Order: sequence, then C-alpha cells, then structure tokens
Amino acid sequence: MACEKHKELAQYIKEVHANLRKSAVKVGPNNAWMLHTKNKEVLLTYAKYMQELATTYWEENSANEASLASSRIEWSVKLCTYYFVNKEYIKYRERDIAISKKLDLTLNFVDLFQDPLVLLDVGSCYNPLRAYKLFHVLAVDLCPANDYVQKCDILQVNIGNETIVHDNTVMQLKKESFHIITFCFLLEYIPSSELRIKACENAYKLLKPEGILIINTPDSKHVGANSKLMKCWQYTLACLGFTRIKYEKLTHMHCMGFRKALHKDVAFRWATIHRKADTEFAMKIPQDYIKREQKSWQSADLKLCSEDFKDLPFYDL
Repeated sequence: MACEKHKELAQYIKEVHANLRKSAVKVGPNNAWMLHTKNKEVLLTYAKYMQELATTYWEENSANEASLASSRIEWSVKLCTYYFVNKEYIKYRERDIAISKKLDLTLNFVDLFQDPLVLLDVGSCYNPLRAYKLFHVLAVDLCPANDYVQKCDILQVNIGNETIVHDNTVMQLKKESFHIITFCFLLEYIPSSELRIKACENAYKLLKPEGILIINTPDSKHVGANSKLMKCWQYTLACLGFTRIKYEKLTHMHCMGFRKALHKDVAFRWATIHRKADTEFAMKIPQDYIKREQKSWQSADLKLCSEDFKDLPFYDL
C-alpha cells in the first residue's frame, strides 16, 4: 500500500488528466490543450509531483523486473542498442529497398548513424536518459522539473532548418535532426486522437530517415485486451510513414518501436495490404470510448481517473 504522501501525489496527477479530458469535451481538444499549456500553476505542480513519483516511489520498486520505473527506460535503451549499435537498421533498409523496387520508387539516403545518437525525449519531466552515454539527449516538457529539461510543446513547436533555444525554451526544432524520439506515457496524456496523430506527424518531420520513434503506453490488461487499438495505432503510423520494428506487451504497458521508412509509400504499402474493415485511421485509448453526459460528470470523472492510472505503479492507493 502507498503512504499518504504517495496517495496525495497520485491523486493530483489523476485529477489533472481527468480535468483535461473534461475540458476537451466542453471546448474542444485544441482549445482544451491551449488552456492547459497556459495554466502555469497546474503545470508546475504536475511536474514537481511527477518527478517525485518517478524518482522516489517508482524507483523504490526498481528491483522488481515488472517495475514500470526501470522497465520502460531499459526497454528503450535495448531497442536503440539492437537497432543502431548492432546495425540491425541495415536489415530494415534492405527491406525498404526491395519494396521500393516493386513500387518503382527512387530512394536517396546516406548512412549518418554515429555515436552519440541524438535523442529527443518528449514529455521527459526530469531527463532520466541523460545517464546513458549512448545518447545526446534533448529532453523537453511542457513544464520542466529541472534544468536538464527544456520547455517545449511538441504540438505547437515550430519545425525549421535549425534548433533554436532561448531562456530554456525551445522556439524551433530542426527538421530531420534526431535519430530517436521517445513518447513515454505521452500520447494518453493528450486528450484526442487527432492531437496524438499530430504529435506523431511532428515526430516524423523531426526524425532522420531510418530514425526510430519509441512509444510506451500504460496497460495492465492481458496482451489481447486492447489489441484492436494497438493495431489501429500501427496502421495509422504506417499511413504517416512509419513501419513497426518492435512490439512487446509488458506487465504494465505496451512498448513499441517504429522506424521512419526511407519513403512514405513503403510504409503505406503495408497499411494498404493489412487494413481490415474495422481498422481506423486513429490513435484512440480506452478512455475515448467512455460515454459522458453532462449530468453524470462527477461519476464519469471518477471512473476516468481510476482507469487512467490503474496501470501505473502508484495505483494501489
């Protein structure tokens, strides 16, 4: 069981997520997100509490192999080592080339992978990946918890020919400049499918060709419980130009690695071949399907809070 402080921190995080979803229904996802990003008091408290949860309460359980605190970081590092250090990207490159010939596509690429790998950690909070020498990390968050993280909104940031940072705020990110982008527990925080897709579209613009997007999303149910949603995510990302190279369902989360194909049509070919009648171009989460009526906001909010965080280490309150 969690201590009282643990409960207090977790409850605040739950309420922020529930209020953001409630606002999205009332004023629309875009307006809700903009209002949320301007609420400095909430963002500051959220960042402080998330850092404390991660570094104090989650890491206390790091000896447990199922611990969310360590497993999502370790999983990401292992994937990057497998793909870049072990040069497995060559295998996927050869697949792209073979498919491109079938589609009569012309590919232009240069092998630019070298240490350190440039990594954009989105929604980083406190930049845990800085401990790994394999990476040169740019950690960003709506409200940084420490000086190792820059302020940035992945949904609104400009993308151009150079990265511009002023007063610890990212004004612009350079297109096709990152080997790796991580979305760890980010997409379920964003209040709509459309905005989640926008975040992934921006990731595509920022990644180098053959770079990888790593997505971790919480789910403590059995592997098949939300398989339809995960298949829709795979289809949607393929439409954007990503091919999935790794998927694993751990105890508390889905872990996914997506590769930016050498040509969008290579990935889109997979989407065309594997699309089924019930496959949506969408990135939905289970909470999106909960029907809400104005008269039942209170009960709906409580249910949503519980559903959101039962997959995380601080749920046992």
